[in-house]
Amino acid sequence: MPTAAKLFAAVAFALLAFFVAEILKPHMQQGTQFGYFSFYCMLIGLAVGWRVMGPAAGRGWWEAVNAGVRTAAVMLAVALLIFSIYKMLELAFLKRFDGPMDAVVGIFGVGVDYLMQILAWDVIAVLVVGGALAGILAEWAARRWK
Repeated sequence: MPTAAKLFAAVAFALLAFFVAEILKPHMQQGTQFGYFSFYCMLIGLAVGWRVMGPAAGRGWWEAVNAGVRTAAVMLAVALLIFSIYKMLELAFLKRFDGPMDAVVGIFGVGVDYLMQILAWDVIAVLVVGGALAGILAEWAARRWK
């Protein structure tokens, strides 16, 4: 059921995902074509904010901070999985894998490569602080519009 807390959480995490995507771009390999990368990250943040943070709002301020950081981690994991699957499909169409199981295992290899590029202090700081602030915003909306 739609609530104000879910709406505020979805919008807050969509904005957080956009900012993280923009901060992440300099950390990626030289010559990477991003296309709609930030927009897709916003969609992931919107969905994860609605489904994970929205129901967790309304349980207290500290729980909101914890749920916000947890939602940011879930958002990162979902984005890594989606972009790793996309990269694996690109490599599979170029015949870089010997078989289907090699391609499935390749998802995790690509995901680990992306994770190593993401592990920078500025990206992690924006994720943690932004997740906490988005959680507080969702908690405020849950208390304001009960």
